[in-house]
Amino acid sequence: MDQDLRGRLKHITDVLWAGGVTNPVTYIEQISYLIFLKLLDEEESSRELKARMIGDKTAGNGVLLFPGQSNRYRWSKWKFKSGADLRNFVRDEVFPYMASLLKEEPQIASYFRDAVLEILDPNVLKQVIDEIDKIGFSKLGTDVKGDIFEYLLTHLGQSALNGQFRTPRQIRTMMVEMVDPDFGDTISDPACGTGGFLIDAVEYILAKYSTEPKEVPIYGEEWLEKRDQTLEEAKRQIPTLQTYRKGCGDSIPDWGQLEYSIFGTDVSRQMMRIAMMNLVLHGIRHASVKRANALSEIGGLTDEDLYRKYKVVLSNPPFAGVLPKESIRRDLPTNSKKSELLFLAVMMESLAPGGQCAVVVPEGLLFGSTKAHVEMRRRLIEDFDLRAVVSLPAGVFRPYAGVKTGVLVFARPVNTDETRDRSEDKVWFYEVRADGYDPDRIAGGVRPETPGRNDIPDLLRHWKAYRNSRFTDPPGVEANAMLQAGSEEPRCWWTTAKKVTENDCNLAAGRYKPRVAEPPPDEEPADLIRETLAIERGIASGLEKLLRQVEADE
Repeated sequence: MDQDLRGRLKHITDVLWAGGVTNPVTYIEQISYLIFLKLLDEEESSRELKARMIGDKTAGNGVLLFPGQSNRYRWSKWKFKSGADLRNFVRDEVFPYMASLLKEEPQIASYFRDAVLEILDPNVLKQVIDEIDKIGFSKLGTDVKGDIFEYLLTHLGQSALNGQFRTPRQIRTMMVEMVDPDFGDTISDPACGTGGFLIDAVEYILAKYSTEPKEVPIYGEEWLEKRDQTLEEAKRQIPTLQTYRKGCGDSIPDWGQLEYSIFGTDVSRQMMRIAMMNLVLHGIRHASVKRANALSEIGGLTDEDLYRKYKVVLSNPPFAGVLPKESIRRDLPTNSKKSELLFLAVMMESLAPGGQCAVVVPEGLLFGSTKAHVEMRRRLIEDFDLRAVVSLPAGVFRPYAGVKTGVLVFARPVNTDETRDRSEDKVWFYEVRADGYDPDRIAGGVRPETPGRNDIPDLLRHWKAYRNSRFTDPPGVEANAMLQAGSEEPRCWWTTAKKVTENDCNLAAGRYKPRVAEPPPDEEPADLIRETLAIERGIASGLEKLLRQVEADE
């Protein structure tokens, strides 16, 4: 994304802020509405061009969105309006028309259902529309359009809405790489928020199917510009620099199949709209993103939603919720009312044979002693292939939350009726102590970058070797081993499913962490004995003196 486009986006957000739209979630949603309307106008122009070229009014991608009299609702027809006339027309006519397209474009209708224009100042609205009008979205590559929304989402780093916040990119990209999604996989996030995991999974697949993918630091390409370095120079200077790959997906066999393989739900309509627009700007127009509560019997899920199985599940669900028992889905294998256990149950149930899941969980889920906690972990050990438990630093979600978290990576066996003995299956642990950001400081609403301190690239190198062994040869040392004095404190270790079961299915990484022996003392043993005897004589002498005083007082 070039400086001109970045400056235009900054101007839009500044205008909205000055105009009284100060909640970042709200103004990102408002910008999403307007970008969507501009995108639809550009798409309509493309359909009209194709229709004229071959003389078929229905040519292109389906029928026209704005036929006949409805042509007046197109961006290009009303963008010249101003004042109250502009605001009232967009609010009272354009939005309701888009919400009415239930038959023609159900996803667009869903997007604009209950949509409210909250830019009340006509002058502010006009400035925003004029700036967006200068952006030719159809001329931008998918990666640039995706960067537009990623830029807007950085503003969510300054606030959270009802406890909702974005999972940091360094954690998302780590989790995506660990489950290694591929074209043809159905991908789900039952608590998708702004769609970060879905976007990262799509970008991972696009990079796989690109003839010339590029490597990008987790801090963004602008980070390199500020340092006036190439990526190669930065990596030589910072060996622990974490990167990910991006590409245009020019070798994707069927773009439509990719679009229809993405599924997400969220309880917030605002979040649903932001996630949908995020996907649209990344080229995924027909993802199944809907407002629903994945935990509830009456949460808006259809029977098809409930019984659909996915090859990849990625999520960072809410931790602190407690649902009324009457509202909880009856098909979930837990009696708990805690949202973290319920979401884990949802993911376990929705995973297809051979499918993989990576999920952020509060550390308490790993060692909680309630019956619900123990039974959920037991099921994870006995019915699934639990491949990894990643311990994350305490400050990874600051400034929103300081709760200690971990990541579970597991798979459903291909043969779900398999009764083989799993007791010798390996469970791998990795302790991430640094994630590329300062765990203790907050500056400008975010944690400052510390690219020289990041364990994630090392984790991913070990994980690749583990995966190449078909998860039979875990890196690191065996659990609870005693390492020689002077050894480096281990970052990763492993144990067997049998030992986890013997420990009440406790999955806390520290429970199995190998220890480094204390170095032997430098002093001579005889000198230590003499010192000990001298100390003991001093104690005995003091006690005798105290005894004499007590006897004299009697």
